Amino acid sequence: SPQGTTMASATGSSAKDFYEDEKQLMKLCDFLRSSEGPPVREAIEMDKRVYYIKGEKLVNFMAEPKKGTKWPKELPKFTSRPDAIAVCKDLCGRQFMHRSEKVAKGELEVSRVRDFDESAYFTWIYEGNKKFSHLMTTCLIIGFLCCTCFPIWPNFLKVFVWYMSVSLLIFIFFLITSRAMLFLSVWIIGFECWFLPNLFDEQLGFCESFVPIVSIEKTKDGQLMYRIGVFVAFFSFCYWAVTQPSEFDGFVKGQGDFIKDLYAGTLLSDMSQKDKEDIDKPRMPSLEDLLKKLDSEDEEKEELSEEEAAEALLNSLVDSDDDEE
Repeated sequence: SPQGTTMASATGSSAKDFYEDEKQLMKLCDFLRSSEGPPVREAIEMDKRVYYIKGEKLVNFMAEPKKGTKWPKELPKFTSRPDAIAVCKDLCGRQFMHRSEKVAKGELEVSRVRDFDESAYFTWIYEGNKKFSHLMTTCLIIGFLCCTCFPIWPNFLKVFVWYMSVSLLIFIFFLITSRAMLFLSVWIIGFECWFLPNLFDEQLGFCESFVPIVSIEKTKDGQLMYRIGVFVAFFSFCYWAVTQPSEFDGFVKGQGDFIKDLYAGTLLSDMSQKDKEDIDKPRMPSLEDLLKKLDSEDEEKEELSEEEAAEALLNSLVDSDDDEE
Protein backbone atom coordinates (compact mmCIF):
# COMPACT_ATOMS: atom_id res chain seq x y z
CA SER A 1 0.00 0.00 0.00
CA PRO A 2 1.13 3.65 -0.37
CA GLN A 3 1.38 4.01 3.40
CA GLY A 4 3.53 0.91 3.69
CA THR A 5 5.76 2.13 0.88
CA THR A 6 6.14 5.52 2.60
CA MET A 7 7.03 3.93 5.93
CA ALA A 8 9.45 1.55 4.28
CA SER A 9 11.27 4.38 2.56
CA ALA A 10 11.30 6.36 5.82
CA THR A 11 12.73 3.38 7.67
CA GLY A 12 15.39 2.82 5.04
CA SER A 13 16.49 6.45 5.22
CA SER A 14 16.67 8.94 8.05
CA ALA A 15 13.67 10.90 9.32
CA LYS A 16 15.45 14.05 8.15
CA ASP A 17 15.16 12.93 4.53
CA PHE A 18 11.51 11.98 5.01
CA TYR A 19 10.57 15.45 6.26
CA GLU A 20 12.24 17.23 3.38
CA ASP A 21 8.89 16.88 1.62
CA GLU A 22 6.85 19.92 2.63
CA LYS A 23 3.61 17.93 2.85
CA GLN A 24 5.18 15.51 5.32
CA LEU A 25 6.61 18.47 7.24
CA MET A 26 3.13 19.97 7.48
CA LYS A 27 1.83 16.68 8.90
CA LEU A 28 4.59 16.83 11.51
CA CYS A 29 3.57 20.41 12.37
CA ASP A 30 -0.06 19.32 12.70
CA PHE A 31 1.06 16.75 15.26
CA LEU A 32 3.34 19.18 17.11
CA ARG A 33 0.52 21.77 17.31
CA SER A 34 -2.04 19.21 18.52
CA SER A 35 -2.83 18.33 22.13
CA GLU A 36 -0.39 15.40 21.88
CA GLY A 37 2.46 17.74 20.98
CA PRO A 38 4.88 19.52 23.30
CA PRO A 39 3.38 22.03 25.75
CA VAL A 40 3.51 25.64 24.62
CA ARG A 41 3.09 28.99 26.34
CA GLU A 42 1.00 31.99 25.41
CA ALA A 43 2.34 35.50 24.97
CA ILE A 44 1.65 38.77 23.16
CA GLU A 45 3.75 39.60 20.12
CA MET A 46 2.98 42.57 17.87
CA ASP A 47 -0.40 43.02 19.64
CA LYS A 48 -1.37 39.44 18.80
CA ARG A 49 -1.71 36.36 20.99
CA VAL A 50 0.89 33.77 19.98
CA TYR A 51 2.18 30.39 21.16
CA TYR A 52 5.87 29.86 21.73
CA ILE A 53 8.23 27.13 22.92
CA LYS A 54 11.88 26.90 23.85
CA GLY A 55 14.07 25.27 21.22
CA GLU A 56 15.53 22.75 23.67
CA LYS A 57 12.10 21.48 24.72
CA LEU A 58 11.04 21.09 21.10
CA VAL A 59 14.15 19.08 20.23
CA ASN A 60 13.79 16.94 23.37
CA PHE A 61 10.20 16.12 22.44
CA MET A 62 11.10 15.21 18.86
CA ALA A 63 14.21 13.19 19.70
CA GLU A 64 13.02 11.55 22.94
CA PRO A 65 9.22 11.83 23.31
CA LYS A 66 7.85 11.11 26.75
CA LYS A 67 6.36 7.75 27.57
CA GLY A 68 2.71 7.61 26.59
CA THR A 69 3.03 10.06 23.69
CA LYS A 70 0.82 8.93 20.81
CA TRP A 71 3.16 9.45 17.89
CA PRO A 72 1.33 9.20 14.52
CA LYS A 73 1.90 5.88 12.78
CA GLU A 74 2.33 7.50 9.38
CA LEU A 75 5.20 9.70 10.65
CA PRO A 76 8.63 8.17 11.39
CA LYS A 77 10.25 8.91 14.72
CA PHE A 78 13.62 10.61 14.98
CA THR A 79 16.47 8.23 15.70
CA SER A 80 19.03 10.90 16.57
CA ARG A 81 19.13 14.36 18.07
CA PRO A 82 20.99 15.92 15.08
CA ASP A 83 18.14 14.85 12.77
CA ALA A 84 15.61 16.58 15.05
CA ILE A 85 17.73 19.75 15.11
CA ALA A 86 18.03 19.68 11.31
CA VAL A 87 14.24 19.46 10.94
CA CYS A 88 13.82 22.34 13.42
CA LYS A 89 16.16 24.43 11.29
CA ASP A 90 14.05 23.49 8.29
CA LEU A 91 10.92 24.64 10.16
CA CYS A 92 12.53 28.05 10.69
CA GLY A 93 13.80 28.21 7.11
CA ARG A 94 10.33 27.49 5.67
CA GLN A 95 8.75 29.97 8.12
CA PHE A 96 6.64 27.48 10.04
CA MET A 97 8.05 29.24 13.14
CA HIS A 98 10.30 32.17 13.84
CA ARG A 99 12.75 33.10 16.57
CA SER A 100 11.57 35.50 19.28
CA GLU A 101 13.02 37.33 22.26
CA LYS A 102 11.40 38.04 25.61
CA VAL A 103 10.99 41.73 26.40
CA ALA A 104 8.73 41.41 29.45
CA LYS A 105 6.55 38.91 31.25
CA GLY A 106 4.13 37.56 28.69
CA GLU A 107 5.52 39.75 25.88
CA LEU A 108 7.72 38.80 22.93
CA GLU A 109 9.25 40.52 19.94
CA VAL A 110 10.57 39.13 16.68
CA SER A 111 14.30 38.44 16.83
CA ARG A 112 16.63 39.67 14.13
CA VAL A 113 18.49 36.37 14.33
CA ARG A 114 16.83 33.72 12.17
CA ASP A 115 18.97 30.67 12.96
CA PHE A 116 17.70 27.87 15.17
CA ASP A 117 19.25 27.64 18.63
CA GLU A 118 18.16 25.34 21.45
CA SER A 119 18.54 28.11 24.03
CA ALA A 120 16.25 30.52 22.14
CA TYR A 121 12.46 30.83 22.02
CA PHE A 122 10.45 30.14 18.89
CA THR A 123 6.94 31.31 18.03
CA TRP A 124 4.65 29.20 15.90
CA ILE A 125 3.54 30.78 12.61
CA TYR A 126 1.94 27.64 11.24
CA GLU A 127 -1.71 27.49 12.33
CA GLY A 128 -2.63 24.15 10.83
CA ASN A 129 -5.78 23.31 8.93
CA LYS A 130 -8.07 26.37 8.79
CA LYS A 131 -11.23 24.51 7.78
CA PHE A 132 -12.59 24.50 11.33
CA SER A 133 -11.76 28.19 11.76
CA HIS A 134 -13.50 29.06 8.49
CA LEU A 135 -16.51 26.97 9.54
CA MET A 136 -16.76 28.78 12.87
CA THR A 137 -16.45 32.16 11.12
CA THR A 138 -19.26 31.21 8.76
CA CYS A 139 -21.44 30.12 11.69
CA LEU A 140 -20.69 33.42 13.45
CA ILE A 141 -21.75 35.45 10.41
CA ILE A 142 -24.91 33.38 9.96
CA GLY A 143 -25.71 33.76 13.66
CA PHE A 144 -25.22 37.53 13.45
CA LEU A 145 -27.54 37.76 10.46
CA CYS A 146 -30.16 35.65 12.26
CA CYS A 147 -29.99 37.97 15.28
CA THR A 148 -30.49 41.06 13.12
CA CYS A 149 -33.58 39.40 11.58
CA PHE A 150 -35.10 38.71 15.01
CA PRO A 151 -38.23 40.89 14.39
CA ILE A 152 -39.35 38.60 11.54
CA TRP A 153 -38.74 35.34 13.41
CA PRO A 154 -41.73 33.03 13.93
CA ASN A 155 -43.35 33.43 17.31
CA PHE A 156 -42.37 29.94 18.54
CA LEU A 157 -38.67 30.75 17.93
CA LYS A 158 -38.98 34.00 19.87
CA VAL A 159 -40.53 32.11 22.77
CA PHE A 160 -37.76 29.49 22.59
CA VAL A 161 -35.03 32.16 22.69
CA TRP A 162 -36.79 33.85 25.60
CA TYR A 163 -36.91 30.63 27.64
CA MET A 164 -33.27 29.86 26.81
CA SER A 165 -32.15 33.36 27.83
CA VAL A 166 -34.05 33.27 31.10
CA SER A 167 -32.76 29.76 31.91
CA LEU A 168 -29.17 30.82 31.20
CA LEU A 169 -29.57 33.94 33.33
CA ILE A 170 -30.94 31.95 36.26
CA PHE A 171 -28.22 29.28 35.89
CA ILE A 172 -25.45 31.90 35.95
CA PHE A 173 -27.01 33.61 38.97
CA PHE A 174 -27.23 30.38 40.98
CA LEU A 175 -23.73 29.32 39.88
CA ILE A 176 -22.20 32.58 41.10
CA THR A 177 -24.24 32.46 44.30
CA SER A 178 -23.31 28.84 45.08
CA ARG A 179 -19.60 29.55 44.39
CA ALA A 180 -19.72 32.51 46.77
CA MET A 181 -21.52 30.54 49.49
CA LEU A 182 -19.06 27.66 49.22
CA PHE A 183 -16.10 30.04 49.44
CA LEU A 184 -17.63 31.87 52.41
CA SER A 185 -18.42 28.68 54.33
CA VAL A 186 -14.89 27.31 53.96
CA TRP A 187 -13.12 30.68 54.33
CA ILE A 188 -14.60 31.06 57.81
CA ILE A 189 -12.63 28.02 59.02
CA GLY A 190 -9.36 29.25 57.47
CA PHE A 191 -9.26 27.90 53.91
CA GLU A 192 -10.01 29.35 50.49
CA CYS A 193 -12.08 26.91 48.45
CA TRP A 194 -13.21 27.84 44.95
CA PHE A 195 -15.39 25.82 42.63
CA LEU A 196 -14.05 26.39 39.07
CA PRO A 197 -11.48 29.00 40.21
CA ASN A 198 -10.52 30.00 36.64
CA LEU A 199 -14.09 30.39 35.39
CA PHE A 200 -13.84 34.17 34.90
CA ASP A 201 -10.17 34.38 33.92
CA GLU A 202 -10.15 36.27 30.61
CA GLN A 203 -6.55 35.29 29.82
CA LEU A 204 -7.39 31.56 29.56
CA GLY A 205 -9.11 29.68 26.77
CA PHE A 206 -12.52 28.07 26.98
CA CYS A 207 -11.36 24.61 28.07
CA GLU A 208 -8.69 25.95 30.46
CA SER A 209 -11.36 27.99 32.29
CA PHE A 210 -12.86 24.76 33.67
CA VAL A 211 -9.57 23.40 35.04
CA PRO A 212 -9.15 22.67 37.92
CA ILE A 213 -12.63 21.91 39.14
CA VAL A 214 -11.90 22.71 42.79
CA SER A 215 -8.97 24.51 44.43
CA ILE A 216 -8.29 24.63 48.18
CA GLU A 217 -5.61 26.82 49.77
CA LYS A 218 -4.92 28.00 53.30
CA THR A 219 -5.86 31.62 53.94
CA LYS A 220 -3.22 34.27 54.56
CA ASP A 221 -2.32 35.37 58.07
CA GLY A 222 -4.06 38.37 59.61
CA GLN A 223 -7.62 37.55 58.54
CA LEU A 224 -8.86 36.10 61.83
CA MET A 225 -10.93 39.15 62.85
CA TYR A 226 -12.53 39.37 59.40
CA ARG A 227 -13.46 35.68 59.53
CA ILE A 228 -14.99 36.10 62.98
CA GLY A 229 -17.04 39.07 61.79
CA VAL A 230 -18.29 37.21 58.73
CA PHE A 231 -19.04 34.17 60.91
CA VAL A 232 -21.23 36.25 63.23
CA ALA A 233 -23.06 37.93 60.33
CA PHE A 234 -23.59 34.67 58.45
CA PHE A 235 -24.99 32.73 61.38
CA SER A 236 -27.09 35.72 62.45
CA PHE A 237 -28.76 35.56 59.06
CA CYS A 238 -29.25 31.79 59.43
CA TYR A 239 -30.80 32.33 62.89
CA TRP A 240 -33.15 34.98 61.48
CA ALA A 241 -34.19 32.67 58.63
CA VAL A 242 -35.04 29.90 61.11
CA THR A 243 -36.77 31.98 63.78
CA GLN A 244 -38.72 34.18 61.35
CA PRO A 245 -40.18 31.63 58.96
CA SER A 246 -43.06 33.86 57.85
CA GLU A 247 -40.77 36.65 56.56
CA PHE A 248 -38.26 34.25 55.01
CA ASP A 249 -41.02 32.20 53.40
CA GLY A 250 -42.40 35.40 51.92
CA PHE A 251 -38.97 36.20 50.53
CA VAL A 252 -38.71 32.72 48.97
CA LYS A 253 -42.24 33.00 47.57
CA GLY A 254 -41.41 36.38 46.08
CA GLN A 255 -38.37 34.94 44.33
CA GLY A 256 -40.47 32.08 42.97
CA ASP A 257 -43.09 34.50 41.65
CA PHE A 258 -40.32 36.58 40.08
CA ILE A 259 -38.98 33.54 38.19
CA LYS A 260 -42.50 32.54 37.11
CA ASP A 261 -43.09 36.05 35.78
CA LEU A 262 -39.81 35.88 33.89
CA TYR A 263 -40.75 32.66 32.14
CA ALA A 264 -44.32 33.81 31.50
CA GLY A 265 -43.18 37.17 30.13
CA THR A 266 -45.46 39.05 32.57
CA LEU A 267 -42.78 40.76 34.63
CA LEU A 268 -43.77 44.15 33.17
CA SER A 269 -47.53 44.15 33.74
CA ASP A 270 -48.13 47.70 32.45
CA MET A 271 -48.03 46.53 28.81
CA SER A 272 -51.28 45.25 27.35
CA GLN A 273 -51.45 41.91 25.59
CA LYS A 274 -52.25 43.62 22.28
CA ASP A 275 -49.14 45.79 22.59
CA LYS A 276 -47.08 42.65 23.24
CA GLU A 277 -48.43 40.94 20.16
CA ASP A 278 -47.95 44.03 17.98
CA ILE A 279 -44.52 44.92 19.36
CA ASP A 280 -42.78 44.04 16.07
CA LYS A 281 -45.36 45.68 13.80
CA PRO A 282 -44.78 49.21 12.43
CA ARG A 283 -46.75 51.80 14.37
CA MET A 284 -49.05 53.76 12.01
CA PRO A 285 -51.36 56.47 13.44
CA SER A 286 -55.05 55.75 13.05
CA LEU A 287 -57.60 58.16 11.58
CA GLU A 288 -58.88 58.97 15.05
CA ASP A 289 -55.36 59.89 16.20
CA LEU A 290 -54.87 62.14 13.16
CA LEU A 291 -58.18 63.95 13.81
CA LYS A 292 -57.28 64.49 17.46
CA LYS A 293 -53.94 65.91 16.41
CA LEU A 294 -55.60 68.33 13.97
CA ASP A 295 -58.13 69.44 16.62
CA SER A 296 -55.35 70.09 19.12
CA GLU A 297 -53.45 72.17 16.55
CA ASP A 298 -56.60 74.24 15.80
CA GLU A 299 -57.14 74.86 19.51
CA GLU A 300 -53.54 76.02 19.89
CA LYS A 301 -54.00 78.43 16.96
CA GLU A 302 -57.22 79.81 18.47
CA GLU A 303 -55.56 80.35 21.83
CA LEU A 304 -52.65 82.03 20.11
CA SER A 305 -54.96 84.34 18.13
CA GLU A 306 -56.80 85.37 21.32
CA GLU A 307 -53.50 86.22 22.97
CA GLU A 308 -52.47 88.26 19.95
CA ALA A 309 -55.80 90.16 19.99
CA ALA A 310 -55.44 91.00 23.67
CA GLU A 311 -51.89 92.16 23.13
CA ALA A 312 -52.96 94.32 20.16
CA LEU A 313 -55.78 95.92 22.25
CA LEU A 314 -53.33 96.68 25.04
CA ASN A 315 -50.92 98.29 22.60
CA SER A 316 -53.67 100.43 21.10
CA LEU A 317 -54.69 101.69 24.56
CA VAL A 318 -51.12 102.57 25.36
CA ASP A 319 -50.76 104.43 22.06
CA SER A 320 -54.00 106.39 22.64
CA ASP A 321 -52.79 107.47 26.09
CA ASP A 322 -49.56 108.71 24.54
CA ASP A 323 -51.45 110.76 21.93
CA GLU A 324 -53.61 112.45 24.59
CA GLU A 325 -50.52 113.48 26.51
